[in-house]
Amino acid sequence: MQILVVNSGSSSIKFSIFAVDAQAGPAEPRCLVDGQLSDIGEAESTLTVQSADGTGRKSTESKVGIHSLKEAIAEVLDTVSGSGMPAFQAVGYRVVHPGPKLDRHQRITTEVLRDLEEAREFAPLHEPQAVQIIRAFTSRFPNIPHYACFDTVFHQTMPEEATTYPLPEKYRERGVRRYGFHGLSCESIVRQLQGQGEVPRRMVIAHLGSGCSVTALVDGRSVDTTMGLTPTGGVLMGTRSGDLDPGLVLYLLRDQKQQSGEGVTAIETLLNHASGMVALSGMENDVKAVRKAANEGNERAALALKIFTRSVTKAIGGFCWLLGGLDAIVLAGGIGEHDPQTRMDIVGGLAGLGIDIDVPLNQATASGIQQISSRVSKTAVFVVPAQEDLMIAVHVERMAQQEAKEASDGNGSDNYGADEEQHEEQ
Repeated sequence: MQILVVNSGSSSIKFSIFAVDAQAGPAEPRCLVDGQLSDIGEAESTLTVQSADGTGRKSTESKVGIHSLKEAIAEVLDTVSGSGMPAFQAVGYRVVHPGPKLDRHQRITTEVLRDLEEAREFAPLHEPQAVQIIRAFTSRFPNIPHYACFDTVFHQTMPEEATTYPLPEKYRERGVRRYGFHGLSCESIVRQLQGQGEVPRRMVIAHLGSGCSVTALVDGRSVDTTMGLTPTGGVLMGTRSGDLDPGLVLYLLRDQKQQSGEGVTAIETLLNHASGMVALSGMENDVKAVRKAANEGNERAALALKIFTRSVTKAIGGFCWLLGGLDAIVLAGGIGEHDPQTRMDIVGGLAGLGIDIDVPLNQATASGIQQISSRVSKTAVFVVPAQEDLMIAVHVERMAQQEAKEASDGNGSDNYGADEEQHEEQ
C-alpha cells in the first residue's frame, strides 16, 4: 500500500508518499517521495521534492510564485499527481485540533468534516486551513479513502487533573480543557525508542521548532504537557507568546479596542504571529539568525534566547518534580535536533538536578537516536528526530487494514481507539 501524507503549517505544506508492505507483517513505512512548498505568501515560494530510486535520493528545487493558500494547494495537488510520481491508495492528513467531538484518528466522512468545521472556534488559525486542504484533496482524489490524524490523540491518556481548567462547569461541558499538541511527534519518538529497546519510564519530550511544547510521559504515555486548549500556550515559541497572565490578555483587548476599534481577531493575530522570539528579538523567526546576532552583541537577540531557554528549562524542571525524577529527556523538532547551543543552554539550567551533557557528543552530527548526556549524568539526554509524517502513514495503514478486515468479517464498527492505536506495541 502507498500512502500520501499531507502536513500543513502556517506558511508551508509538506507532503510525502510512503510505501507499506502490510502483507509482510509489521514493517516500517518506506518514504518514496518527500516534498515541501515553503514561504507561502512571500515574494518567492520554494518547492522542494526529494525522491528515492535504486541509486539513492534525488532532489529538485524550484522557485514558484505562491501568494495564497488556494494557489499553494493547487501547486501541491499538481505536483503529487504529476508524471513520474508514485501512485497512492490513501491520503492521511495531520490535523492540529479535532475539537471536542473527535477523540481518535479516523476516516474522513461528511460528518467528520462537519465536526472539524465546528472546531474552528478551538483553533481558528489552524482548522480553516486544514479543512480547505482536505476538501481540495478529497475533490481531486474522490475514489480513495482519506484519513485525519490528530495531534491531540496521544494526550488522551492525561489524567483529569492535568486536563481540567478552573473555570465554570458550563465551559468544561463545551469542551474547554487542556488538549495538548505535538502528539504525533511524541508518539513517533516513543516508537523509535521502543525499536531500540525499553522506553525510559519517566521521560520528558521537548519538541522545539517554530512551535514548542514540553510533554511529561510515564511508560510512554502522556501525563501532562505545556500546551493547553490551543497551541498558543505553554513555553515561549517562534511567533507565539506561550503562557501569559490572563489579566495581560484582557489589557491587550482593552488597549486594542481603544487604539483601533479592533478586538479578538487582532489580539489572536498578535499572540500567534507577532509575539514570542520575533517580538523579543525584532528579527525574523530563525533561531540561527538570532543566535548569530546575539554572538555579535545584539542585546535584544541575547535576551530572546535567554527567555526562550529559561521557559523550556522551567517546564522540564517542573515535570521532573511532578514525576519524582527523570530517567530521560528527549530534544526534538527543528531547534531541538539541529541547535547544539540551545540544547546546552536548556540542559545547563538543569545541572542542579545532576543532569549533564557530553560536549563533543552534543556537537556531533548524527542521524537517528543520539545520546548526548555524559557518563556522570543522572538522567539520559537524547536527540531524536520527530517523524510525524511517518507516524501518520503508520496510522493510515492500520486503519485501512482494520477497515478491510471489518469488511471481510461483515462488521462495520469503528474500533480504532486512541488507547489501542498508540500503545499496542508497549
